[in-house]
Amino acid sequence: MTLSVAVAAVTFDRPRELAVLLNAINNQTASVRSICLVDSGTVPAQDVARAHENVDYVRSEANLGGAGGFSLAILKAVATGAEWIWMMDDDAEPADPECLATLVREAEARDLEAVVPLVVAPGHPDRLSFFFRLDGKVTHDRAEVEKIGFLPDDGHFFNGALIRSDVFFKVGLPDMRLFIRGDEVDFTIRLRKAGIRFGTVTTTAITHPHAFSETKHVYGARWHVIVPESAFKRYFYYRNRGYLIRRHFRIKSFVADVGGYLGYFLQRGDLRGLADWFGAFSAGLRGKGFGPLKDQKF
Repeated sequence: MTLSVAVAAVTFDRPRELAVLLNAINNQTASVRSICLVDSGTVPAQDVARAHENVDYVRSEANLGGAGGFSLAILKAVATGAEWIWMMDDDAEPADPECLATLVREAEARDLEAVVPLVVAPGHPDRLSFFFRLDGKVTHDRAEVEKIGFLPDDGHFFNGALIRSDVFFKVGLPDMRLFIRGDEVDFTIRLRKAGIRFGTVTTTAITHPHAFSETKHVYGARWHVIVPESAFKRYFYYRNRGYLIRRHFRIKSFVADVGGYLGYFLQRGDLRGLADWFGAFSAGLRGKGFGPLKDQKF
């Protein structure tokens, strides 16, 4: 199999996880042309990168967030002339040495422009780190999703996503204004609007830390909200949800968020939490609250 793949990876103060990831990438049965690594951490990870000759290390003194880091890494990867770009966060790891080869084979067989693996929880290979919605209900059960075989127009970007280089010329790069949380949702919506052929294959996987505790059911199994654990992540998640509703005119999401978060916080008597959600969410709806990280207040 002749491949032309470059990896676009980001890292932030996870040297041990990064070392595991780089080793896993270079132990794939399908080789990669280069690993374009953007490091925005407080402690440079250059020593980890030097252990691999094919790592193109880019040090960013500014914290670009996931969205900005991926944008820079993608540009570097596309500039290599590779046909495919393989996206990786530093705390992800291909589940087996055949992961990349499987993704390329599935993409070519299904005539896809982007293909995404399943994302499973470390130490819990039967559990998906991020849920899928099947028949109106959310599930983290890997076996239940595997039975479907292929999920068209659905996937969890950017962990392990394999994307044709020319797709970025059609839909653009991740929006660095979103910093973290929501940049992958925005990118997925843009893929759909542009008519890009993509989906999730269930025949391969990567591992990535799960977010089980963030999913809060409000009115039963069919209605839930996401509540990140830290104030930092909650602000960006709530703000970006509001912004994406505004940008893409997502009426169903607006109803789901307003009803869901009102119910969640009022059921718990958490008026402070409700106020924090409303402040960040409404800022996003108005297109406000964006700017350098140093200007954000938490």
